[in-house]
Amino acid sequence: MPKEHRFSLGIKIDNLFIEIIEFISGALYTNKDEKIFYIKTAIRKNDTLKLLLLILWETKSLDNKKYLILSEKIDEMGRMLGGWNGQIVKQNSSIKK
Repeated sequence: MPKEHRFSLGIKIDNLFIEIIEFISGALYTNKDEKIFYIKTAIRKNDTLKLLLLILWETKSLDNKKYLILSEKIDEMGRMLGGWNGQIVKQNSSIKK
């Protein structure tokens, strides 16, 4: 990654990875009512991460191979978080009935 992006977008991307892990961990260890906040925040941060990686790729700061590998893993993480979110919403709606 070029120096001009390493200390701006690169650091932000690293921080987003860590924050996503923190929110997933938080969702694992909270009660059912609070899980949805952590999961939705992790989804939002995952979407931001995808966008920042796309910017790096568009500016030719990240080569195609690395972008493809990262984006596949991030998309998979997004699908898993989306599924978890759907499961929690479904469980919460069935409890309130």
